Amino acid sequence: MLNVVVETGRLVATPELKHTKNEKPIPCTRFSIAVDRDYKQEGKERVTDFFDVICWRGTAEHVCKYFKKGQLITVRGSLQTRSYEDSQGAKHKAIEIVAESVYFADQKQE
Repeated sequence: MLNVVVETGRLVATPELKHTKNEKPIPCTRFSIAVDRDYKQEGKERVTDFFDVICWRGTAEHVCKYFKKGQLITVRGSLQTRSYEDSQGAKHKAIEIVAESVYFADQKQE
C-alpha cells in the first residue's frame, strides 16, 4: 500500500524542539504549514489549507535549527491518524503528516 504526501507551504510559527519523556529521550517537533490551493474561484479569495506536521530525531533538529515562521518549506512523508481524549473527556481524531524529509523551498537569501 502507498501512503506518501508532499506539501509545500509557509510555516505558521517557528518550530520548537522538544523531547519525549522516555528513558532515552527522542527529539521531536510539531508545527503547522499553510498551503494555498492551486485554484481560485472567480471573485473570491484563494483558499488556504493548514496541515499539522510532526518530525522526529535528526529531521526535528534540522527543522528547528534552520526554519523560521513564514519560510516556505516542502515536507515529504506519510499521513497518520491518532485519537485522543481532552481534559473534558471529549474524544478527538487528529490527522497529521509524519515528515521523513524537509526541504528549503524559498529562494536563497542574499
